[in-house]
Amino acid sequence: MSETTDIVRLRAFIARSLVVCDMPGPDAERVAGLMAQADLMGQDGHGVFRLPMYVRRIRAGGMNMRPRLARISERPATALIDGDNGMGHLVMHHATELAMEKARGTGVAWVGARHSNHAGPASLYAMMPARENMIGLYLAVGSANHMPPWGGTDMLLSTNPIAVALPSRDFPPIVLDMATTVAAYGKVKTAAQRGETMPEGWMIDRKGRPLTDPSRSSEGFLLPIGGPKGYGLSLIFGILAGVLNGAAFGKDVVDFNSDFNSVTNTGHVILALDIAAFADPDQFRAEIDAVWRQMKASARLPGVEEIRLPGERLHKVTQARTEGGIPIPAQLRAVLDAVAEELGVAPL
Repeated sequence: MSETTDIVRLRAFIARSLVVCDMPGPDAERVAGLMAQADLMGQDGHGVFRLPMYVRRIRAGGMNMRPRLARISERPATALIDGDNGMGHLVMHHATELAMEKARGTGVAWVGARHSNHAGPASLYAMMPARENMIGLYLAVGSANHMPPWGGTDMLLSTNPIAVALPSRDFPPIVLDMATTVAAYGKVKTAAQRGETMPEGWMIDRKGRPLTDPSRSSEGFLLPIGGPKGYGLSLIFGILAGVLNGAAFGKDVVDFNSDFNSVTNTGHVILALDIAAFADPDQFRAEIDAVWRQMKASARLPGVEEIRLPGERLHKVTQARTEGGIPIPAQLRAVLDAVAEELGVAPL
């Protein structure tokens, strides 16, 4: 059973929880807004679901609540940000704002970040430039290794996601947000909390057998999308977001799910491309509408009711949850009530 809440109440609950954890009020409001937006978009594994883990890490001293974000290096179209072990939402919001500012002058900007933390769903940051007549592209090193190199068994790679957002005029933006594994590990965690099983194809054990019990996820690993192709994407995205930025990669990645003390040194990348550097923005957005129409009008295979584009479900879920509320499953509500009691704040 689930009950619902609206984004205002959810944001306020997250903010007051973070303030009690010594996060300054303005920072808490920003992080809470991004986390609640994740839930509004249907990214349930990256919103308030993560609050208990964040609180545990904060209280263990694993994250800096008052970081000083610094530019380690900078050129007209690039920058490298040191997040000072702050919450990833703060680091990436700052990095994305900087990338957009630079792109307005240079046409395109690439901003990397290191010494960050888990920042929520990739689409949060790719969509920020899309709202400003830009194309946004986001890459990150995942917050724990759940995948070996193709053919191996040592956990050296993570879900290493990518998100790309393109603005349109009359249709929703096209938003690709995907892990380089068949399923993001957040989906495994939410399935475990809800007592659900996983479909075959998400994970296998170390003998290559399907693993469908999410409570036994430590006995196996996630599978890459497209077999060795997904492994290759995870590797390259990890190098660009991790190695290039001086952030953790491979065996140096800290398991955010079980180690609450160690500094994660999470790496991210945001690219902002100003459409006006290549085309008239209004015309480009109209062309994206045309792409929508072409894809939706495609002849369909038997049994297929509808052709969908990346970001279409996100848009529909956002609309539905804006009108009808954000569902909070009973299991999650119990965990959040326990967090509220622990922190001494009003519950959700």
